[in-house]
Order: sequence, then C-alpha cells, then structure tokens
Amino acid sequence: MCAMWWLVGSFQVIQDNTVLHLPEEKYLQKISNSASIIKPTVKEWIKDRIKRGFTKKLLYKRIPILSWLPEYNVNYAISDLLAGITVGLTVIPQAIAYANVAGLPAEVGLYSAFMACFVYTIFGTCKNSAIGPTAISGLLARENNHGMGVNGTILLCFLSGCIEFLMGALQLGFLIDFISGPVSIGFTSAAAIIIATTQVKDILGLDFVGGKFVYMWQQIFKHIGETKLWDAILGFTCIIVLLLLRKIKDYRISPKDDKEEKTIHIIVIKVIWFISTARNILVVVLGAIAAYLCEVHDSTPFLLIGEVKPGLPSFSLPPFHATIGNDTVGFLEMSNFLGSAVIVVPLLAILENVALAKIFSEGKTIDATQEMLALGICNIASSFVGSMPVSGALSRGAVNDASGVKTTFGGVYTGIIVILALCIFTPYFRYIPKACLAAVIIAAVVFMVELHVIKPIWRTKKTDLIPAFATFLSCLFLRLELGIVVGIAINVVFLLYASARPSVNVEKVTVRYFIIYKIKFKKINDSGYKIVS
Repeated sequence: MCAMWWLVGSFQVIQDNTVLHLPEEKYLQKISNSASIIKPTVKEWIKDRIKRGFTKKLLYKRIPILSWLPEYNVNYAISDLLAGITVGLTVIPQAIAYANVAGLPAEVGLYSAFMACFVYTIFGTCKNSAIGPTAISGLLARENNHGMGVNGTILLCFLSGCIEFLMGALQLGFLIDFISGPVSIGFTSAAAIIIATTQVKDILGLDFVGGKFVYMWQQIFKHIGETKLWDAILGFTCIIVLLLLRKIKDYRISPKDDKEEKTIHIIVIKVIWFISTARNILVVVLGAIAAYLCEVHDSTPFLLIGEVKPGLPSFSLPPFHATIGNDTVGFLEMSNFLGSAVIVVPLLAILENVALAKIFSEGKTIDATQEMLALGICNIASSFVGSMPVSGALSRGAVNDASGVKTTFGGVYTGIIVILALCIFTPYFRYIPKACLAAVIIAAVVFMVELHVIKPIWRTKKTDLIPAFATFLSCLFLRLELGIVVGIAINVVFLLYASARPSVNVEKVTVRYFIIYKIKFKKINDSGYKIVS
C-alpha cells in the first residue's frame, strides 16, 4: 500500500523493520497546485486542438502528394505516363460496361472514371490504385435505384463519399473487421454470379426488363426462343478471345543467345503483354468496327448501345430530388429508397480499396484512415460531375503495377485519356455492340467466384464455411445488403460462442499449503487437429 504514494514515496528495510519515506513537500505542493488549475473553456479547447492539428507533419500525412512531389523526376513521369495511358485504355470499356450493369446511360460510366483519378492523385497513398466504377457498386446502385434513375445513383455516390469521409475522420476503420474473410468471399462470389446473370440477356440478344437473380433466369428461359444468332456468336466469341488473351501474357518465350535476338525477344514480350492488357479495348473496338461495316452495307445484325452524350458533364451539386413516374420525391424519400446501400456501398468500397493497397504495399504500413478520407473525397467530388459510386479495382491495380507506375500521378494521365474519349470519340461509341460489353463483364467477374478457397477453409476451420455459404445464398436469393447482414450476424454469433465457451481447461491441484492451477489451452494446427498443451 505504501509504495503507491504517487510513485514518489519509497520503502527502506533496516534489519526487520520497514521504514516509510513520505513524499517530499515539493511533490505535495505540486499535487495541490495541479488540483487548483482552472480547466479551459470549450472555445479554448477547440482553439488548442486546431493549433495542434495544423502541423506540417499532419499536413503531409493528409495530403500525401506534398511528400513525394518535390522528388518527382523525368523517369517517374515517363513511367506514370505509360501506366496512365494503359489503365485509361482499360477503364474506358469497363466504365461503359459497368454503367450497363447499373442500368444507366453509357456516359455516366465515363463520368465516373476521370474526376476520382485527379482527386486520388492528391489524397491517395497507394500508387497502384486506379479509382473508378466497379461491377459490384454498379450492381448495388441498380438494386437500390427504385426508379430514381441517374439522380438516385448520383446521390448514392455523394452519400457514400460522406460516409467514407466521416468514417475516416472518426477513425471507424475497425468496422471493416466485422466483414470477415468468409463473409467477403460469399458476398463477392454471389455478386459475381448475379452480375454475370444480368449480362446473359445481352449475350443472347434478348430484350426484357431485368430483376432478381431467380426472375432473370426465369425470363431468360422464357425468351430463349428469341435469341439473336449473331449477337450470341459475337458474345461467346468475345468471351473466348478475352479469356485466351488474358492467358497469353503468362507464357514466356525463351530468349536467344545473340544480343540482337534478345532485343527482339524483349520487344515481342512487351507487345504480347500490351495486347493481353488492352484486350478489353481491342475486343470492343473490333466489335464496333464490325457493327459499323454492317451498317454501311445496310445490315444491323447486332444490338448496339446507341447514342452516347458527347462532351464533358456540367459541374453542379448532386441532385436532392428525383422524378418517379409522375411524382417528385425529395431528399428524405430518396435516402429512404436507397436504404442500407448508403452504408453497405461505402463499407465495401473501403474494404476493396484497403485490400488493394495491402496487396501492392510492398511491406509498407497502410494508413487505412487516409484511404477512407481519400475515397470519401473522391466520391464527393465525383458526384458533382454525375458519377456512380467509385472505388479501387484489383484488375486496374494489377494493370497499373504491371505497367510500372511510380506514383499516384499516373491517375492524372488516366483521367486525361477518359476526358479525350468523352470529347472526341463519343460519336463512335454508338456502334459498340451490347454483346461485346457483356462479354467484357462476364470475362472479368468469372474470376471473382472464389471456389479455390473452399478446400483450404475446410481443412483448417470448417465452421467458417457456414457464414460463407449463408452469405452466398442470402445474396443470391434475397438481396446483396441482406446477405452481408446475415453473414455478419452469423459471424458475430460464432465469436460470442467462442468467447463464452473458450477452449481452456483449468485444473486445481492442492499441494500441502499451496494451490496450483494448471491451465491447458487447446489450439488447432494446420491439419485441423486439436492439440492440448
């Protein structure tokens, strides 16, 4: 007890007597003075916090471009230019295709692909992350639109940005931990199957209004007799070509001994890699050329995406009202229609972007808070140009990494490529067949179905498959947001059960006057067997 005198008292043992040294008078005086200090007012406290917050270190942390821009050089600029152009050629067909997934005009996808690139260059920390539209955000926007059209999607983008920024400001990144690996796997796999299902009708050239997963397949089989032969041929051919081009970059040509032949070998590898990387734009361009040649000869064998609004969008506030039928709804009604998507979309965007940053971090620590803030600002800024929700995508990140990007400035060149496409090439976009875009989406999302993880999970912890399959089935047959909630709920139940029933055995042993407690922990090794130690 005596040793707890504010850590300034002490014991001294003289033979068998214990002598306590009381605190010195100066310490008692200091304690007395500290008790009488007047607490600052709220205004003074806020002023002090602001003064502490606006430091050079924090400024460089919150605006990362300030830390690397002074060291930017010509070599970095060339690498970023090449990577930015390559990603730009990748994102253009993706953006148009993802707008189709969201049930929006093609130009909305392109609007979503440039503003976020510029903003992330300033506030982002991951050089490989190319912010833009994604298939999952497009699907969630479609499922929660409820007839609000483009206005509803733009508002979802704005609100998602606000939620992401708020989570970053309040450091609520721990919420992502509730979306465990099995839940994420189940959700992603179900979303991929739903996205592919929505594109089957365009592959077959069918024309009907989409809906839920089961309803879509009912309509596909109902209208299967109306399949357009040339659309189906073009669609399946594009899928095969895309999958083959995806694989050719993995093959290596053996180098020759001669120096000149080595140079040719390097050039051939680079050309093959570029063709494989730019496969989406190549397939779309070739499909558009085929459609144009058919139109010149007075033939229209393919369903086309139609006219695309040319030029850049106007910079304006996000819409806080929408027209549904003959009725006009305000902000509260629109928010009510969007429902849980306002929370789910930003959570998934953050999860995807942070995961992407970790993959390409090269061992560096990821500032998840800064990524939330950056993603929030990207979505807020993009909503002012009529965008759908945006986030990083692994496919674009892989292209950036393979292209040798050095800094986030590569996003500036990507944004410029998209702007040039909007200003110059939109009159030619109308020739793009829907079957080509559907093939681009299907060839991309088919690899999101993570069947390969089932075996490792079964070997290590079989119970993790329960939330995974529950999430998967709920997303398929209910709603994507409900599927996430179901998965998280089951996961939390398992965590609570494990906490209430810990794998610990305690044995009480009495030896003479002593009581000994033997604690045995059960752990699971890689083979799945429990070991008692």
